[in-house]
Amino acid sequence: MTKMTSAYWRMTRPHTLTASFVPVVVGTAVVAPRVEHLRFDLFLAMLIASMLIQIATNLFNEYYDYKRGLDTEESVGIGGSIVRDGFRPGTILAFALSLYGIAALLGLYICLETTWWLLLVGGISMFVGYVYTGGPFPIAYTPFGEVVAGFFMGYVIIAISAYLQIGYVPTEAKAISVPVAILIGSILLANNIRDLDNDKVNGRKTIACLVGHRNAVYVLAAFFIAAIVTLLIAVFVFGVSYYALLAVVSIPLMIKAVRLFWKDLPPQELMPGMAQTGKVNTIFGLLLALSLSIAGF
Repeated sequence: MTKMTSAYWRMTRPHTLTASFVPVVVGTAVVAPRVEHLRFDLFLAMLIASMLIQIATNLFNEYYDYKRGLDTEESVGIGGSIVRDGFRPGTILAFALSLYGIAALLGLYICLETTWWLLLVGGISMFVGYVYTGGPFPIAYTPFGEVVAGFFMGYVIIAISAYLQIGYVPTEAKAISVPVAILIGSILLANNIRDLDNDKVNGRKTIACLVGHRNAVYVLAAFFIAAIVTLLIAVFVFGVSYYALLAVVSIPLMIKAVRLFWKDLPPQELMPGMAQTGKVNTIFGLLLALSLSIAGF
């Protein structure tokens, strides 16, 4: 892999992409027992489109952080690639918009095969992806980033993925989207805990900035607890298969993530905590998808 290709790969923020592929897999798995043959073409179109939109959102974040002067050569983590790796800002913006274009074409195919109402839902999702860091009032600078990301990448993606296979969104899909949405929010929270000091200096009002490092770690732990509790509710109240309880195997990973953030360390030393939080979402989500698929046999 060349240096430039490696730089592009880093800017996609690969450790966060679990937030887009896990919901598609879970949303498809939860309805798999209801269909004789899955529409793998729609599954793949949805999977690729979701990941492209997330990558584009990450690139918008890269572009607008640079334009607002938030990134420097000393920026920790993946942010700051424009100043460190010599990319032209316009190149990054054009790349992000081209990914949106490809995602839109995939969305048109999905609409042709299902319903044009999804064009509206997809358009709103893409708009939110842009204003997450773009525009005069970026969502990422407020305390609502975790909620917005969790809703659109958790609930909305799972709902659409289920709809593509059976033509409606069953109660089980809605119920199981809640713990997934919470864990996606936890990925954003972990990122904001790491960036807390820099975000404060630059006037951001994220949850982490408002409550401080230690309390933000408590909030992260609360997110993990809420994910487990809502999983139990989905199973025992809303009829999701008991096999879904296999996902509780991820609890030790959640505990490890909290421990990695517990000490108020320099941002670079908190990077393992971010990676661990992404791993929590991946393992929880894949175990969930596997268990829901097994339930169909």
